[in-house]
Amino acid sequence: MKLSMPRFDQATVLVVGDVMLDRYWHGSSSRISPEAPVPVVKVEQIEDRPGGAANVALNIAALGAPALLVGVTGVDEAAESLRDSLAAVGVAAHFQQIPSQPTIVKLRVLSRHQQLLRMDFEEQFKTDAPALALQVESLLAGIKVLVLSDYGKGALQNHQVLVQAARARGIPVLADPKGRDFSIYRGASLITPNLHEFEVVVGHCADEADLVAKGAHLMQELELGALLVTRGEHGMTLLRPGHPALHLPARAREVFDVTGAGDTVISTLAASIAAGEELPQAVALANLAAGIVVGKLGTAAISAPELRRAVQREEGSERGVVSFDQLLLAVEDARAHGEKIVFTNGCFDILHAGHVTYLEQARAQGDRLVLAVNDDASVSRLKGPGRPINSVDRRMAVLAGLGAVDWVVSFPEDTPENLLRAVRPDVLVKGGDYAIDQVVGAGIVTAYGGEVRVLGLVENSSTTAIVEKIRERS
Repeated sequence: MKLSMPRFDQATVLVVGDVMLDRYWHGSSSRISPEAPVPVVKVEQIEDRPGGAANVALNIAALGAPALLVGVTGVDEAAESLRDSLAAVGVAAHFQQIPSQPTIVKLRVLSRHQQLLRMDFEEQFKTDAPALALQVESLLAGIKVLVLSDYGKGALQNHQVLVQAARARGIPVLADPKGRDFSIYRGASLITPNLHEFEVVVGHCADEADLVAKGAHLMQELELGALLVTRGEHGMTLLRPGHPALHLPARAREVFDVTGAGDTVISTLAASIAAGEELPQAVALANLAAGIVVGKLGTAAISAPELRRAVQREEGSERGVVSFDQLLLAVEDARAHGEKIVFTNGCFDILHAGHVTYLEQARAQGDRLVLAVNDDASVSRLKGPGRPINSVDRRMAVLAGLGAVDWVVSFPEDTPENLLRAVRPDVLVKGGDYAIDQVVGAGIVTAYGGEVRVLGLVENSSTTAIVEKIRERS
């Protein structure tokens, strides 16, 4: 399955559900309490993070997608902390506030990155369900996906009203379900239970065939568009009516903390679908994101650059020979990490010492070097009959092995101007005795504020001279 990084900037998602504050007390612990056999933690840092539905919205915003959030809080310091944290990342929060009840807070005490204690401060919210539904309906215009983030804390009491309101507008509904009764999610486009939640509803699954059969029955019974069962170390299984089951293996390199992994899955799914991705590709992206988040401590968000790098690894475009689309993805990621992009081009028919020196000098002008290589037809037009000596795939394979080169891409035109317009490098480099305004593409690069630099060539190093010498000797 081919993956690409979606354009999240227009993928507006509305999240409705149980918001909570995840609070962390960090400190050192070096002794046991004389009062009881428990460690004494000297609290040195207090950290607040949005949790529950608020974490889903935070993850969506971290991917670069516009996120709106509807939930229920108290009127207290925890609610203000939530509002401030969400506003800081651009989440538009709309809270129904109940003065007589506290905002849900989950307090974790940690020492040396190990959780020693968790304390939950919560009551079942007495939500004004009709008012919340009206608020959601007022926000649906312009929304691409609606997410129901259900933790069973009382914010969601009118699931069907919300599902039907979104469906009437053609908006997909994704639900992260809780409890034993999944009928409240009837008609949803997708629900995402973990294996335990799924088996609570359908019974124990003896094997994958049993899981698929029970999932198919559940989808038919509840008129679901699709079902995604997350299975921990066994990855994920996507079921869709009329399609074979899609099993994706777990992608985590190291599991450190599974807190919030479900939030990451549904947020990545929602943002990807809102950005126009097909469901299998969206699930594969969510699987990659889950593999990243379980390597972090506590409730955490996955940023767009992190996901982009995971996609690059998946598509083999971290370094070496790349396609045009892979190159654009790699360059976008490098820029997100503040790296300076250098671009140069040529035929590179027979690699020689002059080429190697020149490419090392070019790489020194920035952080990443893009090397664009003329394809065989364009080399023939430029160099004449009998050229190239080496086909473009062989030329690129050799160039990709040089330490100075990050990405090698071919182009069919005589000049790399189309590539320059797409890549927009920070620095365009050319070797030889040129004035800057004589360098092909210089006008394109300088027009958007890039630099053009001319580097000297190593004397007595020329592919043409090498070819002539071989001909003379033969």
